[in-house]
Amino acid sequence: MTDTTSGAASASATTTGTASARLLHLLSLLQARREWTGPELRERLGVSARTVRRDVERLRALGYPVLATLGAAGGYRLEAGTAMPPLLLDDEEALAIAVGLRGAAGGAVAGIEESSVRALAKLEQVLPERLRRRVNALHAATTPLTGPPAGPVVEPATLTVLAAACRDRERLRFGYRDRDDTASARLVEPYGLVSAGRRWYLVAWDTGREGWRTFRVDRMGDPRGTGVRCPPRELPAPDAAAFVTRSRAGDRPVRRAVLVVHAPAEELIDRFRVSGAEVEAVDERTCLLRTEPDSLEWTALRVAFLDLEFEVREPPELAARLADLGRRLLRAAGE
Repeated sequence: MTDTTSGAASASATTTGTASARLLHLLSLLQARREWTGPELRERLGVSARTVRRDVERLRALGYPVLATLGAAGGYRLEAGTAMPPLLLDDEEALAIAVGLRGAAGGAVAGIEESSVRALAKLEQVLPERLRRRVNALHAATTPLTGPPAGPVVEPATLTVLAAACRDRERLRFGYRDRDDTASARLVEPYGLVSAGRRWYLVAWDTGREGWRTFRVDRMGDPRGTGVRCPPRELPAPDAAAFVTRSRAGDRPVRRAVLVVHAPAEELIDRFRVSGAEVEAVDERTCLLRTEPDSLEWTALRVAFLDLEFEVREPPELAARLADLGRRLLRAAGE
């Protein structure tokens, strides 16, 4: 005999789980962009217009102020509320937030150490036991390096202003000091923020210079929105990160280093911290490393301390730097 009651309960649980996942997806979409049309949400969620309306009502019941506009051009958007509504996080999102808060004290954003600790304490109070154990295990196994900041820091309020302007496509004004400490006033159309190590960059169209630029956030002064919206522009790069990488390289000629390394490709990728696209396996014990380093000196030092046998194919300058490094090390060792 078939257990219809058990089957119905299982189907109900599956349906509930699917609805909850869809609700999280809907909330993430509303938080990611200023406004969505009904057809856009239906396409992203793969549901009917009626289901979208029902899910919007569920978000409102949870405390999220979702505004709806009628008509052909109507849509949905989140309105800033006066109080924080209940958070809807899946397991991986909750873990990511907890890990991020633990590492915030040593990050490149100034003045958030105390607030990060308070937020983490509140989050851990509501984490399920299974997630709390995972977060605590990571914390117990990690020892942070302490000491003075290793680079420039930026204010959280500055990042908030810049991020909002990027999201809303709002023109920005700010003071700026370039690498020569020359001050200037800038009016830009922001595109996106990029975090590169301990530095933050804003990618934007500079209206005064009529071109795309990158701006170090720690060199900005008093950024503020103008209230003027700007039309979207096509960035001459796949994304903001690629544009920053290209801008940081500047006009420096690209020099490719090619080395034969006597190690399996997988081992070199792991130890040299390069992408798989830069390593080609020759056989089980040998591979080719092709990379475009910012500095041949730094590449020479990294390769020398790999504790792997290798030969330099190109450029000759890299072999010369390795020879010079070897002579200096021998002198330091008294040989």
